[in-house]
Amino acid sequence: MRNRRLIPITVCCLVVIAIGIAFMRHRRSDETPDADGSRPAPAVSVATAEVGRIANELTVAGVFQPFQEIDVHGKVSGYIRHIYVDIGDRVRQGQTLAVLEVPELQAEVAGAQAGVTQTEQNITRLKNEVSREEAGYAAVHANYVRLKQAFDLQPGLVAAQELDDARAKDLAAAAQVDAAKSAVAAAQGQLGVSRAENLRVSSMEQYATITAPYSGVVTMRYADTGALIPAGTAEGLNQAVVRLAQSDVLRLRMPVPERDVPMVHEGSTVMVHVQATGQSFSGTVVRFTRDVSNSTRTMLTEVDVKNPSLTLTPGMYADVTFNLEEKDNALIVPASAIIQGDQPSVMLVDSGNHVQKRPVVLGIASANAQEITSGLQSGDRVIIGGLSTLQIGEAVKPQPAPSDLANYQKGAQ
Repeated sequence: MRNRRLIPITVCCLVVIAIGIAFMRHRRSDETPDADGSRPAPAVSVATAEVGRIANELTVAGVFQPFQEIDVHGKVSGYIRHIYVDIGDRVRQGQTLAVLEVPELQAEVAGAQAGVTQTEQNITRLKNEVSREEAGYAAVHANYVRLKQAFDLQPGLVAAQELDDARAKDLAAAAQVDAAKSAVAAAQGQLGVSRAENLRVSSMEQYATITAPYSGVVTMRYADTGALIPAGTAEGLNQAVVRLAQSDVLRLRMPVPERDVPMVHEGSTVMVHVQATGQSFSGTVVRFTRDVSNSTRTMLTEVDVKNPSLTLTPGMYADVTFNLEEKDNALIVPASAIIQGDQPSVMLVDSGNHVQKRPVVLGIASANAQEITSGLQSGDRVIIGGLSTLQIGEAVKPQPAPSDLANYQKGAQ
């Protein structure tokens, strides 16, 4: 019985030993030198340096903002009699948004108009006074002239005292005419003041009708019918009636990293991809702050986007791609082939399939590709991946890289 139990255990041990022997033989066969006694050449992935187009691109996230957005206040204080808009409504410039009830203002308008009328009537009365004074002056002056002529023609015919009295009356009448004219001028000045006051209160009455300063969309409504709206100029009171945003043109704002700021200019072309709608379109940089934020080390940049159908909504995000630099007929290799350092270099495979290391001068870099301005020629085979395990002069078996130039050029574009 005991021997029967040992048989399965023995069989299992023999199977394990056989597997171990097979593994060792396979390992030894892998380590067997070539016929000349050297190690087998390792396989390396290579890509061919080719001429093509490369672009240095920057992709940042941007957010859409209204071109302009304000809270619309009342110029005068009053109760809302009617409010004609609600959130989401599109309005035109000059369209009435709400009408305020301001009874005391109506009384001020009536008082100002009455003041103008009263001043005009006073001017008419004073002008009549001028005419009366001028008529009296004419009679007195004519009497003085006759006496003066008689005195000059026949001295002693008219007493000197009588002539002096006539002269005094003439001067007094002339002074009264001047005074009457001055009163008319003063009344006309007062008329200007009254008309200015009437214009002021009439303008204030017009402010009781709140209108849209520009075409846009109502994004918030703060008050309802009957609510008391303080004047927008009242200190400490800033309740608005509605918020109005101009959304037919949007500002697409995005932060540009400090290192890329020198390459951003007005008129720079960008590609915009809106994630929410799937739209893609080109745009142009129209303004930037020319100031790098101390906290984020970025510069705020804006692109104006036309949005007549309001398909895009403020607050949406978009991916914005800048073409910072681009070049045609550039010698391009995969970025993974570059050995960075004080002197950048690449490892390449020569015609005899041996490894060489060559210093290069770098040009424009994209996400997946690198321009070589000096050190390589078109057709050179550069090694990508596993560079740290290779030795200069070592024989290798070059194999085409899984990602050919077309792929990393596509990434560069």
